Amino acid sequence: MKVFVTGVKGQLGHDVVNELRKRNHEAIGVDIEEMDITDKASVDRVIKQANPDAVIHCAAWTAVDAAEDEDKKEKVHLVNAVGTQYIADVCKELNIKMMYISTDYVFDGQGDTPWDPDCKDYKPLNVYGQTKLEGELAVSGTLSDYFIIRIAWVFGKNGKNFIKTMLNVGKTHDTLTVVNDQIGTPTYTYDLARLLVDMIETEKYGYYHATNEGGYISWHTFACEIFRQAAAMGHPEYDGDHLRVLPVTTAEYGISKAKRPFNSRLDKSKLALNGFTPLPTWQDALERYLKEIEF
Repeated sequence: MKVFVTGVKGQLGHDVVNELRKRNHEAIGVDIEEMDITDKASVDRVIKQANPDAVIHCAAWTAVDAAEDEDKKEKVHLVNAVGTQYIADVCKELNIKMMYISTDYVFDGQGDTPWDPDCKDYKPLNVYGQTKLEGELAVSGTLSDYFIIRIAWVFGKNGKNFIKTMLNVGKTHDTLTVVNDQIGTPTYTYDLARLLVDMIETEKYGYYHATNEGGYISWHTFACEIFRQAAAMGHPEYDGDHLRVLPVTTAEYGISKAKRPFNSRLDKSKLALNGFTPLPTWQDALERYLKEIEF
């Protein structure tokens, strides 16, 4: 199968291309240099020239706080919504599969019930969530067969993420505060890439939620486990004698530009129901990830 992947320089796109090649698929990875998704002519030309069997659309504006800046909002809309529409249009014209990577931010993040993948009660809290929702609607409104995969709390080797931030801050501080009232589950892009390729090899279209297994946690719990594992791997600067990690509420932590969801719990049961293998636990994913990166 020939698969076209956008956002190849990002955490997920990078791992998806590697996974496709590992399985002997032909992967064509592009980023802004090869195709500007906000330019319809560029999208048409590059995808048609590649003539793939499927598109996995990983490219997105993901800087959540920066998206709130007045001078950035139009750009965020062009990247996440308009660019996705352009890609969906080409997929329809070529009659090929499309997979769109979305986010739990399309919901309002209230309550404590895990979000069902087929829930249509959309109430995004911020510009990022709103534009990702518009991307979802572009796909579902244009194509009859598609995959929309919502993920959360992403970390990978190729880019910035919470784990790298914690490890860096932990080196220079003896006390940290981390929010404990936002609940979700991390997603390791290496594991997610395997699932996405499993999916694109099928016709089991629809909405899915995909994060690692291992239970729902707070960012504070995640930070504590990052430091516990890092210390166990021979980095004593991260152990409890050298570093205290204090829980705080979102309100106590301070206001960020973008509102964050308190409830990022995603119901992933649809994966197994459709014959897909769930991701390993986030604890296991974290251990493998820490062994992969240099810190």
